[in-house]
Amino acid sequence: SKFSVIISKVSTGSYKRQVYEVPSGKQLVDQAVIDRITWATWTSVLGDEVIGIWSRHAEKADVNCACVSHSGINLVTGDDFGMVKLFDFPCPEKFVRTCFCIITTRSTIDIMVLYCFCRRCMMEPFPSLNL
Repeated sequence: SKFSVIISKVSTGSYKRQVYEVPSGKQLVDQAVIDRITWATWTSVLGDEVIGIWSRHAEKADVNCACVSHSGINLVTGDDFGMVKLFDFPCPEKFVRTCFCIITTRSTIDIMVLYCFCRRCMMEPFPSLNL
């Protein structure tokens, strides 16, 4: 019979991404297995899928948080400079052009909607993002 295994991904203080089975705590090290995992959520600032969130002059600790939308097509990040940035997901290319947003948010108990109102978005419409 088929069964599900709970997998957890963590980012270490040394900026390494590690993957573990839960509750056994067994670390997965086979990259081929890790690459086949479909993540239910994504909050990591590390990995090939999010290389583009790092600006050319960013230090490792500059980007603090990330969250992929439920649809899996958008990524929002927060950084040390108080910026909230919106990206396509995945964003595997370095130094991608992003939307530096002036935002308003609206939330309910289980969903937050991010509306982007910046000059670039006014010229190139970007849909609201359901998180």
